[in-house]
Amino acid sequence: MTVPNSSAHAKVNGLEMYYETHGDASDGSRPLVLLHGGAQTVGLAFSAVLPALAADRHVVAPELQGHGHTADIDRELTVPDLASDVVTLLDELGIQQADFLGFSLGGLTALEIAVRHPDRVGRLALAATMYTQDGVHEEVRVPDYSSPRLPSQADFQEMADTYAAVAPDPEHFQDFLAKVSAGAHAPLPWTADDLRGLRAPTLLLVGDSDFVRVEHAAEMQQLIPEAQLAVLPATTHMSLMRRTSLLLPLLSEFFA
Repeated sequence: MTVPNSSAHAKVNGLEMYYETHGDASDGSRPLVLLHGGAQTVGLAFSAVLPALAADRHVVAPELQGHGHTADIDRELTVPDLASDVVTLLDELGIQQADFLGFSLGGLTALEIAVRHPDRVGRLALAATMYTQDGVHEEVRVPDYSSPRLPSQADFQEMADTYAAVAPDPEHFQDFLAKVSAGAHAPLPWTADDLRGLRAPTLLLVGDSDFVRVEHAAEMQQLIPEAQLAVLPATTHMSLMRRTSLLLPLLSEFFA
């Protein structure tokens, strides 16, 4: 597991929001914000890529409402609220603009920030991110737990074990999982025109056996001005952020 330079909690919209910082902040360059997937932590989502990403830049990695070290609150878990939390955290940290790498639920959060707060986003990398709910395969929407596209029993156990190890209320996991699932399956707040209006340089990343349909990712690439699309071969949703030999060259070139 990657050890952060520092970690802390910030008071954000009623949350005690946990965040980590990695890398060197002294050169004044635009930081990179990492936003993890649903029921994950910073470490679960990004440990494979974080050392390389933080080698030559400042990285800020929060844990979203109810995830990891950030205690849940009596509030529905919605993409607009998660995005508001992240923007408020950046305000607290004095960060006016950042680059973003969001995975899955974190990608939805990053997309909402880019749509509603375009001045806060420099470059935008969206991994396994759709803009409408029909962008995912049917067996993900149902869901069909026999589908190889979905997390395995071992994946779910890893999430549960990590939650139990760090969460302020370790017994809350099953209720939290239901809340995350409801938030992830709720109608998404964007239109095709919202994507056409994006101005941040955008990289779309999807596995060829991901939750998100490759055709939907291609549609997003056509809608977002000058967006780039990378389809990683032999890659599922859960393996996407661990495919370092493919991911790191793409991310290094995009964020350079």
